[in-house]
Amino acid sequence: MKARLSPFLTECKPIVKKLLQALQKDFPYVSILGTDTFGTSFRVQRAGVSVEDSMWNERGFVVRVHNGINYSEFSFNDLKEETLSDISAEIKAKIAAQIQEFKGLSVGSYPLIQEDASEVSFCGEVRIHPSAVSTKDKLSRMQEMMNGALKLSEELVDFRVVYNEVEISKIFVSSKKELEQAYIISEGSLFAIVRRGEKTKFDYSSYSGLKAVELLDEMEAGVEEVVKGALELLDAEPVIPGEYEVICTPKITGLIVHEAFGHGVEMDMFVKNRAKAVEYLGKQVASPLITMRDGAAAAKDMSSYSFDDEGTLAGDTVIIKDGILQTGISDLLSAMKLGTKPTGNGKRQSFERKAYTRMTNTFFISGDNTFEEMLSTIKHGYLLDGMMSGMEDPKNWGIQCMLVKGREIVDGAFTGKVVSPVILTGYVPDLLNSISMVSKDFELYGAGFCGKGYKEYVKVSDGGPYIKAKARLG
Repeated sequence: MKARLSPFLTECKPIVKKLLQALQKDFPYVSILGTDTFGTSFRVQRAGVSVEDSMWNERGFVVRVHNGINYSEFSFNDLKEETLSDISAEIKAKIAAQIQEFKGLSVGSYPLIQEDASEVSFCGEVRIHPSAVSTKDKLSRMQEMMNGALKLSEELVDFRVVYNEVEISKIFVSSKKELEQAYIISEGSLFAIVRRGEKTKFDYSSYSGLKAVELLDEMEAGVEEVVKGALELLDAEPVIPGEYEVICTPKITGLIVHEAFGHGVEMDMFVKNRAKAVEYLGKQVASPLITMRDGAAAAKDMSSYSFDDEGTLAGDTVIIKDGILQTGISDLLSAMKLGTKPTGNGKRQSFERKAYTRMTNTFFISGDNTFEEMLSTIKHGYLLDGMMSGMEDPKNWGIQCMLVKGREIVDGAFTGKVVSPVILTGYVPDLLNSISMVSKDFELYGAGFCGKGYKEYVKVSDGGPYIKAKARLG
């Protein structure tokens, strides 16, 4: 079933065009982004059931104009024919006040945005539209998952099932562009908590994609595995700190991609001189086996769209090719400052927030090895799995990843021993240059969200193949 463009935006679009025309009389560049995003979050656990609005819900508009020096932005959520002149007048008055404030100050200037004419209308598709299944039936399926899990072990003290569905609609208009898109994303998680005596452990599994209610089928198939994963953590031991040969599952590969070179090549950090990556453009930063891509058009996953929040069409950027750093990713204004082409990575947390350079679908491409080939080469090391969190330092290229578990490998075979938790640390080029094998397998994951530092949350996906590398674990 196809996603549907928001009736609210459809109704407002003629008024948006009138506002555009009114502002164009006074400003050489004007664009307007309209967004209407709504969704629902469902949660089932022993303590009860909850149904809440999605954290991504928003409805409103943001206007960007060139004020003669740089760009000013104004957001609002009330747009009617009768208030059109008032909004236009308010914007003009505020810009005049800003220009007065600029006098005597050293402020950055930006040239006019040069656009190519384009017209886009896109509606994504899902197998089961959110409106096709009642809230009662969704919760019933989730309760069945929970009840089935609780029967698997007496040591399982709770089992949580979370499912979120979000319908996204956006329009973008300027003098040369008229763009609209509507698509649906969903995500879910299974969370198992087990207890033995004084020891309590947990494991989880996440699911996501350009999907809707059909995601519940995938989640149902994963119940037994996540319970089993939690139970084995009750016997886990701490890892002995040191450097090991490791195999990273696609989830952990994605975490490394995201933290190591995702944030590190966001080019608004180049403008602010906060990224070490700018010193390595055209140089080797990873094993020749590694090629890395990012882009809303690079894959079909949680951060796929037709155009970004600045009206730049979706891109597919090769960041690393055969181990050589090629370029970064950028929003429109950062690209203008750097004299580069924007890559379609300008994203806002909401219409009330600034656009920053943000990742979309970020991943290493597949290689030629099988998992079995990789496993057979490990003398003593670990298969790393289960993402908890990650941190990066784009200025100094340090990385720290918190992982749920590692499965011990000795002489090419699993010993059955599990270590947990695991902290992977190191210097990014050292870690990526140590990659010696890359699998044919490939997966992307997009549950959760990404912050710019500690704020500005947006949806992303990351992943790739299994990789074999050397890493410091603690």
